[in-house]
Amino acid sequence: MLSNSFNQILFSVRLRKIEIIIASFFCILAIKQPLSAQSSLDRRVDSVLALMTLEEKVGQMNQYTSSWDITGPMPKGSRDSLKFMLIKSGQVGSMLNVLSAKATREAQRMAVEESRLGIPMIFGYDVVHGFRTMFPIPLGEAASWDVDAIQKSARVAATEAAAAGQHWTFAPMMDITHDARWGRVMEGAGEDPYLGSLVAVARVRGFQGDDLSAPNTIAACAKHFAGYGFAEGGRDYNTVSIGDAFLHDIILPPFKAAADAGVATFMNSFNELDGIPATASNYLQRKILKGDWDYKGFVVSDWGTVAELITHGVAADEKEAARMASIAGCDMDMEGYSYVPYLTQLVKEGAVEEALIDDAVRRILRVKFMLGLFDDPYRYCDAEREKSTLYAQAHQDASRDVARKSVVLLKNEGNILPLKKNQGTIAVIGPLAADKDSPIGSWRANAVENSAVSLLEGIQAAAGKKTTVRYAQGVKLTAGPRNFLSEVIVNETDTSGFGEAVRIARGADVVVLALGEDCWQSGESRSRTHIDLPGLQAELLAAVRAVNPNIVLVLMNGRPIDLSAIEPQVQGLVEGWFLGSQTGNALADVLFGDFNPQGKLPVSFPRSLGQIPIAYNHKSTGRPTAGGNVFWSHYSDEKNDALFPFGFGLSYTTFSYSAMKLSSETLRMNETLKVSFTLTNTGKVTGTETAQLYTRDLVGSRTRPVKELKKFQKVTLKPGESRVVTLEIASDDLAFFTARGLREAEPGDFEVMIGPDSRNIAAKQGFKLVR
Repeated sequence: MLSNSFNQILFSVRLRKIEIIIASFFCILAIKQPLSAQSSLDRRVDSVLALMTLEEKVGQMNQYTSSWDITGPMPKGSRDSLKFMLIKSGQVGSMLNVLSAKATREAQRMAVEESRLGIPMIFGYDVVHGFRTMFPIPLGEAASWDVDAIQKSARVAATEAAAAGQHWTFAPMMDITHDARWGRVMEGAGEDPYLGSLVAVARVRGFQGDDLSAPNTIAACAKHFAGYGFAEGGRDYNTVSIGDAFLHDIILPPFKAAADAGVATFMNSFNELDGIPATASNYLQRKILKGDWDYKGFVVSDWGTVAELITHGVAADEKEAARMASIAGCDMDMEGYSYVPYLTQLVKEGAVEEALIDDAVRRILRVKFMLGLFDDPYRYCDAEREKSTLYAQAHQDASRDVARKSVVLLKNEGNILPLKKNQGTIAVIGPLAADKDSPIGSWRANAVENSAVSLLEGIQAAAGKKTTVRYAQGVKLTAGPRNFLSEVIVNETDTSGFGEAVRIARGADVVVLALGEDCWQSGESRSRTHIDLPGLQAELLAAVRAVNPNIVLVLMNGRPIDLSAIEPQVQGLVEGWFLGSQTGNALADVLFGDFNPQGKLPVSFPRSLGQIPIAYNHKSTGRPTAGGNVFWSHYSDEKNDALFPFGFGLSYTTFSYSAMKLSSETLRMNETLKVSFTLTNTGKVTGTETAQLYTRDLVGSRTRPVKELKKFQKVTLKPGESRVVTLEIASDDLAFFTARGLREAEPGDFEVMIGPDSRNIAAKQGFKLVR
């Protein structure tokens, strides 16, 4: 009996070895076929798919996080043990949060060398604005309006992440939003779909490079598909209620641009859309993305969103959730624990067609082939490269350059800025002045805690020998633990540091006051009902101003702040966001005039919380202006417009716009209209202006915004220098989701406007779009 059992086991082992040899032979044969690039890739994918069991296919649709030391002993917890065993059985297609070249090599070894077919896993991580070297938070980078700088930032992040064994980032986030209460406003490009589209493409190109198989590139992920930025009340994960036109005109353009740019993956969002959670939305995933857009990459759920279909109330249990999500087009289940237990059974029961499983697996395998993982599954697992790449000096230099381009000068009364390097005494005050951690920002990947250059350090390094720099914290911002997983407790009582702050402010020539948010007050699940300065910071400002009105306020924040009560109290106002590793040096470059600020706001700063949601590209309404009575669209206690509008940003010089000309008074379909004007530096120093072009469709089949950004150009001019700037508008730039349910441009009358921001229009002219 024992002998027979042993023989059966030995036969099974031999059979398994034969299967592996055959599988390897066919895979290699397919790889060597002299076909065109695309057909060769498909041939490779199909050759692997043909060898897979249904269970192995479903396994490729399964993603787990690492919750144990991959290089250590096998985990003992029931769920961790399951993950460990499924990797070895070829039923884990991807893992996230496996960090370091050493750890990813060991995890990959288990998948490649111990599973039947040896299909490599893809390792993902949230590389949002840097890996070890940190760049400005995405909202801050968008303020640079510099797509080359943004692409460079993503390129550095990809280089570092790939060196640490990562293949895939869950970025860029391209959710448009009009609500500063929503914490993840920091992770996107602001309120405008055109700027958001350019930023999205720049990030995709930076992450993925020209060749996704190169060992210093990583696959990008367009997220969150779709509507996440319009959660009701600005409360994260909340319901989204919007119309089709809004979806197509405001939300989808950055996603379409990313798809056209070849982004490798998409991630669906937490929210529902018109009563259907995005993870179960056939309309979003199969109709629009994989149908209308003919997208070839794969879609991954956000964390647990497949299982959350139960909580949403559209699925009775995990089996039903797996059925709904897979049919809708969600190709990979991130930490939802729904696909592996139930999809095989659902296929065998006829509830899910195996063709849908095959489609999902083809998409996943295609990305793995594109990454070169079938050629060398360990190509990203080089510990020596990791050691020499992370935090390299060239990356620090790039971080500083991008950071200073992201700074926005909002106010400069009396030319208090730039500071003189030998101007006597500078008092540096505030809870964020010496902070070396908050400047790193939220979604900080593999950054080292407290590793940023602080504002105080930057000022001390830049100030001249004759300048005395004095520091006082003034007030603590937080009163408890601060980290990714906990709520921030704000200090509401301790004013013990006020006295020292007032003392050094009284004796200073100028005060640099660093106020804002703790970095953990913005980001995922960091929604706020009030967006003013938290804690006792406003009281600190009042106390300092009482003894010294010469104040430059440097903001550090991840969202627009309500500055209505703050702005009148300061002479200088600098939006400094969370600028990353080189925060202090970048801010000092701007404050002392070594770098002339050129940033422009990618999002409106409201006058009051009650204005939110707010955006420059609003509709006219039927009663847009006063008619001699109160019956028009307005607030009785506040203006309608923003305190600082979209596109706004000052310089240490000034610019004028003149001589606007159109190449024609009419624009024909499929042709372009040239808009030219003269831009002049009317100030005394060299500066860079971001000249902006907006249009308005005067009559449409659906109501149209009062203005829409269509083009912009950054122009650097010496004092007194003028340049003719020419921007082109194509008929397709005027397209929108019309009443016919199509994206198309409608003939009719338009206005074109130029200026330094969305409110201060320097000139405008009319033209007609004709067939």
